[in-house]
Amino acid sequence: MALSRRTFLTTGAALAGAAAVPRLFAAVPPKIRIGACVVGFDDAKKAGLDGVEVQAGGAAEMLMIADPAYRQKFKDKMKETGLVTSSIMMSVFNSCPLASDPRGPAWLEQTIDGAKDLGAGVILVAFFGKGDLKSGKELKKADVDVVVERLKAAAPRAKDAGVILGIENTLPAEVNAQILDRINSPAVKIYYDCYNLQGQGYDVTAEIRFLKDHIAIFHFKDGPNYFGEGKMKWEPIAAAIKEIGHQGWIVLESSAPSKDGAADAKKNAEYIRKLFGM
Repeated sequence: MALSRRTFLTTGAALAGAAAVPRLFAAVPPKIRIGACVVGFDDAKKAGLDGVEVQAGGAAEMLMIADPAYRQKFKDKMKETGLVTSSIMMSVFNSCPLASDPRGPAWLEQTIDGAKDLGAGVILVAFFGKGDLKSGKELKKADVDVVVERLKAAAPRAKDAGVILGIENTLPAEVNAQILDRINSPAVKIYYDCYNLQGQGYDVTAEIRFLKDHIAIFHFKDGPNYFGEGKMKWEPIAAAIKEIGHQGWIVLESSAPSKDGAADAKKNAEYIRKLFGM
């Protein structure tokens, strides 16, 4: 569904108070699957997860995800474990920004093709580190302009492949809405990291309600803590996610306090299932 700038700007005026407005949502919890980017397939299986987010690979003319042999390893693990590839992480853009690296458009195409081959529905397009789209509190407008054009160019390929480009950054919801409006494609949405964006000082529950189905997928983490033991207040976040009817992945980017990745992922996944009544 194409976005309307007028719709977003009108809704944005009420964003600050959105979390306080009661809304009705279905009593039946939405269909949510739990994945992780912090463990591999074997540990994810032990943890009782549904899938794994895999890396596209580091900077090179051809990313690892473009190598059939690299993808075959994941295919073999999927067959062995019964899990799926939830998503693909393009952290390469944190050191080689999409806004400036000439290889960026080709990397997007390679990862889209790789995602289609693996059956991964979402690609995390990262904008942190050198790729951050703001400097302090100031938006890097020139970088945003380039990013918009490059994502707009990649969107038809992603749509044809049945893949969503999920942009993850440090920008507030209103600005991300404007970016999506400019791209104007159902194949480009938001990859929403609750912990990161709370750390930016944003009202996470209000942002989730504002962006609604323009959020493709979520990252959950709570610093060095298990869920429920850190600074994140997950109950109101879960209420907002239920309210928007999210039908998709929550990907653990969580720590392993006990140093046992599988056991700690299992503990966090059990917390999420209880949180959502699963």
